[in-house]
Amino acid sequence: MAGHSKMADDFSLTRVPKEARVPMWEILVIRIGAFTSLSQFILGAALGYGMTFWDAALASLLGCILLEVITFLIGIAGMREGLSTSMLTRWTGFGKYGSSMIGLVIAVATIGWFGVQNSIFGQGLNDALGGALGFPLSATLTGLFVTAIVVFGFKWLGLTAKIAVPGFLLAVAYGIYNVFENHSLSELIASAAPGPALTLGTAATMVAGSFMVGAVLTPDMTRYCRSGKDVLWSTLISVVIGEIGINLIAVLMAHAVQSSDVVTIALQTSGWLGAATVVFATVKINDINLYSASLGITNFIDSIFGKNVNRGFITLVVGVVGTVLSVLGILDQFVNFLIFLGVWVPPIAGIMVVDYFILKRSRAVLEESRKRGALPDTCESMNPVALAAWALGFFTGYLFDWGIPSINSLVASGIVYYLGMKLFGSAPDAKLTKSDLNRAG
Repeated sequence: MAGHSKMADDFSLTRVPKEARVPMWEILVIRIGAFTSLSQFILGAALGYGMTFWDAALASLLGCILLEVITFLIGIAGMREGLSTSMLTRWTGFGKYGSSMIGLVIAVATIGWFGVQNSIFGQGLNDALGGALGFPLSATLTGLFVTAIVVFGFKWLGLTAKIAVPGFLLAVAYGIYNVFENHSLSELIASAAPGPALTLGTAATMVAGSFMVGAVLTPDMTRYCRSGKDVLWSTLISVVIGEIGINLIAVLMAHAVQSSDVVTIALQTSGWLGAATVVFATVKINDINLYSASLGITNFIDSIFGKNVNRGFITLVVGVVGTVLSVLGILDQFVNFLIFLGVWVPPIAGIMVVDYFILKRSRAVLEESRKRGALPDTCESMNPVALAAWALGFFTGYLFDWGIPSINSLVASGIVYYLGMKLFGSAPDAKLTKSDLNRAG
C-alpha cells in the first residue's frame, strides 16, 4: 500500500500532510524525552560540581534563552513547511547540493551522539548485571535495540517516550526525596562548589552547546505540529523542564553527594532501580539521534545520487555504524566532541533563520507549493554565500575564546550571510535546478 510505504518512510523526502499531524502533547513528550537522559544529567552534575547553585542557574538560563529563540524560529519554519531540517535547508539558503552537505553534517553529528549515548547505556546495563555481559556485548545489544525501535518511525518515538519519560521523572523525584531527607534545600543551595571552579562563560557554553544540535534539528519533530502555538508550547515547556529543571536537580544532587559522577549520584539517591531507569531513559534521546541521522542521510543520497532510499533501511545501516563507534570507545572523546559540535552546527541555524524570516528568498515558491501539498518544482543548485558564511561562523566560534563560542558562531554566520546576500543579490540564483522530489508524491 502506498500509504503504508509513506508512513514507514516517515515523509523523509516530502511534506508531512495535515492528516498526519499530531496533538501538541505528543511532540512535547518526545521533546522532554530528549532532555531526560544521562547526558543531560552529566551536564547538570558537571555544573554543580564546579559552581554554586545560583551560578549554575544563571549559566543554565543564559544558555537556554538562546536555545529557545533558535528552537522556536526553526521549529516554526518546520511546522509551516512540514519538512525535516535537512530538507528545509534546500530552500533556506543552502540549495539542493548545499543541503546534501547539511544532511551529511547532521548525520555525522547525530551518529556521534548515538555512539556516545549508547556507550553510557551499554556501560549502565553491564554494571547493572554485575559485568556479566562485558561492555562490547552490552553496547552491541543496546545499540541494536534502539535501532529496531527507530526503524518503525515517528510513532515508535512517541511510544518509547511515554514509557521512558515518566520512569525517568519518577526516579528523579525519588532521588530528590532521598536527598532532602538528609539535606535541607537551603543548605544545598548555599553550599560551595565541591570541585574545581567552572567559569560562567564556560558553563553557559556547555549548556548552549549541549543541545544546540537538538535546536537545529527541531523541524524533524515540529513538522508534525498542527500550529505555531503547538510549536511554542512544546519547545518552551521542554526547554524549561528539561534544560533548566533537570540541570538544577543534577546540580543539587552533585552538591549533596559531592561528586560529578552521574551513576554514583543515581545510585546514592535512587538505588539500583532509579539508576536503571535513568539509564533506560537514554533510549529516549538516542532514538531521536538515530531518527535525525536517517533523515539527513536520506536527503544526502537523494540530492547527490537522485535515489529515494527507504529511511528504515538507512536506519539499520546508521544504527550499526553508531553501535560500532560506541564499542570502539567514542565516549572517551565526549568533551572534544561536544566542543566541536558546539561551533560546527550552530551556523546552520543562523543562516536558516536569516534566509527564511528576514530575506525570505524562497518563501513565495514554498507557499505556492504548500497549497498543492507538494515540494517546490525548483530550488537552487548551490549557494556559495551560505557555505562561506557557514565556514566563517565555524572558524569564529572555534578560534576565538571570548564570550560563548556556540553563540558567536551562530551570530557570525547570520550576519555574514545577511551582508553577503545583500551584496551579491537577495533573490535565488536564476540558474535553478529542476527538483526531482515530486516524484515521491
